[in-house]
Amino acid sequence: MIEVKHLVKKYGSHLAVDGLDFKLEPGRIYGFLGPNGAGKSTTMNIMTGYLGATEGEVLIDGHDILKEPEKAKKHIGYLPEIPPLYTDMTVMEYLEFAAELKALPKENRQSDIEEVMSLTKLMEVQHRLIRNLSKGYCQRVGLAQAILGFPDIIILDEPTVGLDPKQIIEIRELIRNLSEKHTVILSSHILAEVREVCDYILIISKGKLVASDTPDNLERLRNGMESLEIETRADFDVVQGVLEPIAGIESVQIEQSEAGTTCVRIETEAGSDIREAVFLAFSEKKIPLLMMKTAEVSLEEVFIELTQGKGDVTNEGDL
Repeated sequence: MIEVKHLVKKYGSHLAVDGLDFKLEPGRIYGFLGPNGAGKSTTMNIMTGYLGATEGEVLIDGHDILKEPEKAKKHIGYLPEIPPLYTDMTVMEYLEFAAELKALPKENRQSDIEEVMSLTKLMEVQHRLIRNLSKGYCQRVGLAQAILGFPDIIILDEPTVGLDPKQIIEIRELIRNLSEKHTVILSSHILAEVREVCDYILIISKGKLVASDTPDNLERLRNGMESLEIETRADFDVVQGVLEPIAGIESVQIEQSEAGTTCVRIETEAGSDIREAVFLAFSEKKIPLLMMKTAEVSLEEVFIELTQGKGDVTNEGDL
């Protein structure tokens, strides 16, 4: 559906996008994740034809966004971070204007507008001036124009910025519903949002793609390591002695809990499952384990590690 080939964007001597390559397939929610200034919005602006690339190309359903803009843009609905609203119009007037710009068939125009207003819960404010709407409703109006005409691809740049928690939940639910019939791409620097909504994540740092995978897989890739947590009443030195002979252990962190027990976090080599060896080692010493579990690595840890330049776990091939 979307193919980005060696995309480069320079602003003078500043390299905003540095050789991006990826493919996005239909029917999924993709998240562009990265710190502020990473190149997310620039990439989206190039993908939608708002900006030209210094090098490379973007193909939308086989059409080059710069060489065949009309054919390519028919497949795209776009919501920039700041919605392009005409505040002196009513919601209905604005959506009618957007429908005309998109050259939607006149016989279907009114029904399409009513459908997107129903989806975005704008029916009750359709005759109000946009300048009198709250931030949340303005965001809904921008989203309505993006999905008007029901394009195959919907691109959303920071769609929940400035919204209250209730509005954020509603927008997330709408995005999930849209993914049933559309490919949705959203950018964000809010990790919880991407983790909650997206099927696949692309992490961009300093204009480069540093990782692409499902949220669960990314959380397993930190440093190529896996973690195990155990809790026991044995002393520090005893725990160290029991763990020392076990193969596959990279590092051990031991601390005392408030309850007086010894808590241990064990980092292991990639692919090493030492749970049975740990259990047997403590059992042989007749030291009971109060708890043993695989430790979950958070997406926040993966994000910080990758965007600080400590790793590159980019996956090859289609997403």
